[in-house]
Amino acid sequence: MNEYVIFTDSCCDIQPKLLKEWGVPCANMTFSFDGEEKEYIDTDISGKEFYDRMRQGAHARTAAINPGTFSCAFAPILEEGKDILYVAFSSGLSTTVNSAYMAAEELKEKYPDRKIVIVDTLAASAGGGLMVYMAVAKKNEGASLEENASYIESLIPQHCIWFTVDDLEYLKRGGRVSPLVAFAGSVLGIKPILQMDDEGHLIKVSTARGRKKAIEALVDKYAELSYEEKNTPIFISHAECEEDAKHLADILMQRHSAEVTLITEIGPVIGSHAGPGTLAIFFIGKHR
Repeated sequence: MNEYVIFTDSCCDIQPKLLKEWGVPCANMTFSFDGEEKEYIDTDISGKEFYDRMRQGAHARTAAINPGTFSCAFAPILEEGKDILYVAFSSGLSTTVNSAYMAAEELKEKYPDRKIVIVDTLAASAGGGLMVYMAVAKKNEGASLEENASYIESLIPQHCIWFTVDDLEYLKRGGRVSPLVAFAGSVLGIKPILQMDDEGHLIKVSTARGRKKAIEALVDKYAELSYEEKNTPIFISHAECEEDAKHLADILMQRHSAEVTLITEIGPVIGSHAGPGTLAIFFIGKHR
């Protein structure tokens, strides 16, 4: 069995230090603020600074990773004689995975004996991070590249991705809700409950009156969709609302004896579309 490397992109919202501990290289997404020529990568700015700028009215634009970036990242791994399993950001939200396919095709000519296997997780933020985590665990158990890719693909239909946002303004900017709905939601304190569907798109499922009820709705979704054994990992991600993330984790433990594996902050690329105050839960359940 040839040695392989698990690879991902920064939309998994796992801190670089932790990815390094897992042995997972990462391609960085980029963003820029309207009116500025400077282009940032995810790690160029702290979460607080980024979300403060958003609250002050700054608009951030994101860009997919291009094929050249992937080629430059993949080539040294292939040069070492190792194969690659790329656990990728959802194709329903970005063309990034298409860039990876293009790079892989191009590299076949130079490295005909090497393999690049790409898994479109249909997930975002720590949902992608959860898939990376499970791929690393599977590799540590001795799974081959092909076995691991099949394993991750088998989890996708059961990958539960639920979240709420604190301010509908940011979803309005991205065309996810209408201006009228955003205005009414702000006036009435309505918080949407959203999920990622089977095609990796964001869809609004329901609403809750106020933040407390929105967090309760996430707990209810866990209770509805999780397995009784409660032995699969749970990830939570947040956009500068760590106390809410900890509160959600506490409720899951108190009511369902479900221990959260990791709480992580949503980076600028995902955060630019969802906005500060976004809170999300990710776990493997009965179905999406």
